Amino acid sequence: MNLVIKKFDDLNTKELYEIIRERINVFVVEQNCPYEECDKKDLKSFHLFLEEKDTIVAYLRIIPKGVSYNEVSIGRVLVSKGHRNKGLAKYLLSEAIKFIKKELKESEIRISAQEYIMKFYEDLGFVKVSQIYLEDNIPHVEMVYGKQS
Repeated sequence: MNLVIKKFDDLNTKELYEIIRERINVFVVEQNCPYEECDKKDLKSFHLFLEEKDTIVAYLRIIPKGVSYNEVSIGRVLVSKGHRNKGLAKYLLSEAIKFIKKELKESEIRISAQEYIMKFYEDLGFVKVSQIYLEDNIPHVEMVYGKQS
């Protein structure tokens, strides 16, 4: 598998198509949750993905601080159906955290995590900082990585 990190303008049309296709498959179709997928945050984001034979099998976006939150954010984390339970999400998030620290020189990361995978993010060092709330009718919680006590 090949790890790729690109700004939006550096994505080719096939990569962009694959990213949008996988995001719709996971977040709209699988979760039966119609929402506005193309939210313009992609234009400012870094797109981190794992490719296998020209197919994107895992993906997330890194949103610069000031776009969604005062901190850098990670969102749209997914692993395609046929590649789950292989540690790819953990690997991708670990690589995203390294990139944020090294390239963006940021130490705090804020996410809006679906409640059912909160433990997964806690295991990576994220801490719950909000009550549960509904986003697109799915329970979420805000979590922060790297916050100094």
